[in-house]
Amino acid sequence: MKPTKPRADRPALDLDLPQFLDAGPSPYHAAAVAVGAAVRAGFQVLYDGDPWTLEAGRAYVVLHNGSTVAAFRMGRKAPADAGFRLVGAHTDSPNLRLKPRPGLASAGHVLFDVEVYGSPILATWVDRDLSIAGRVTLDRGGTLATALVRMDEPLCRISTLAIHLGRGVNEDGLKLDKHRHLAPSLGQLAAGEDPTRAALDTLARAAECEVDDLRGFDVGLYDTAKAAYVGRNGELLASARLDNLASCHAALAAVIAAPPSDATAIAFLFDHEEVGSQTAEGASSAWTAGLLQRIATAAGGAASLPQALARSMLVSADMAHAVHPNHPEKHDGVHAPRLNEGPVVKTNASRRYGTDAETGAYFRALCRLEGVPAQEFVTRADLACGSTIGPIVAAGAGIRTVDVGNPMLSMHSVREVCGRHDAAAMTRVLTRFLAADVPLPW
Repeated sequence: MKPTKPRADRPALDLDLPQFLDAGPSPYHAAAVAVGAAVRAGFQVLYDGDPWTLEAGRAYVVLHNGSTVAAFRMGRKAPADAGFRLVGAHTDSPNLRLKPRPGLASAGHVLFDVEVYGSPILATWVDRDLSIAGRVTLDRGGTLATALVRMDEPLCRISTLAIHLGRGVNEDGLKLDKHRHLAPSLGQLAAGEDPTRAALDTLARAAECEVDDLRGFDVGLYDTAKAAYVGRNGELLASARLDNLASCHAALAAVIAAPPSDATAIAFLFDHEEVGSQTAEGASSAWTAGLLQRIATAAGGAASLPQALARSMLVSADMAHAVHPNHPEKHDGVHAPRLNEGPVVKTNASRRYGTDAETGAYFRALCRLEGVPAQEFVTRADLACGSTIGPIVAAGAGIRTVDVGNPMLSMHSVREVCGRHDAAAMTRVLTRFLAADVPLPW
């Protein structure tokens, strides 16, 4: 088959990648932005607690617990006959999150008391202009209500120790105690001021409410610097949260652009991948299989789900490790992806990635059809291999899976780097996959 060509009547995601990255400083913001973009593209909003009536060819989007999204287009045929085409990504990124009593006092400063979420490169969070984003739960006249919060201006900072007081830093590296050295300063504490009250007052200001109305919050720090194209020819993109909002953007753009087909096309954007996915919003949640069950039931009866899953495939899209120009020895021979040279197929013999011979071959075939080069990544045998939502969904639902991603540098840094041109290439291949015009080999 020839590469697919965009049609004038096919909708498109109305946010480019830098806009999407800047709009998603927390998983809750990223999910809200994704739902809004899907709605503007004609997707109908569904709610978990409502009964669903699903029509062939129609597109729907559901927000689960504020930070996980499923955007899907019903197939012309029942899933039992044509299966599901699934793309999975995740909305969360490693960062620092506020504790329930978020204020500390030290040396005349009021500090946010924070906890590490996931596995960030901690040293990259120091000497940055940071602010806060997430969600808060408020008392609205005796009724609890939840709202998104975000402060755009720089609010706080984790300062490094001067080299004069830590002479060995350049030889020994910056060593940060997670409990003692990561509290960002909000400024100076007034005489007699309570630090917890001062921190909560800052959060209330962000939420535009009274401090006594705060009942809970899921709020983290983020770097206020915007996404930017860098490099001699602007060929690189530097931003926070490329892992994994870049894959969310590609998945969302693909499900919006893919034309109706016999198969049901779904983009899953899960929360909590960075902490193992064992949550109500994570990929291992029963919600995943439950959503597939609801779709299968609406189209062909509850008993048809196993048949549908046997005719399905998941593309787990998570960013991949590009070969580092200063550390090329950290990659395994020819399994060394480069920026702006196409999507990466990730393979691991212990199945930390979901790729097998058939699923990998199928994704490479899609790349060839779209005129996109495919690269390979295998972790060196003497290094531990990370994982993704791919094996989790594969095991939980019994769906054949391939793990892929665009190459990037500085993964889990406060600011990461990827290739400018890889985003469009991945979106084209995912769109072709969701279009389901290339039969699965099983």
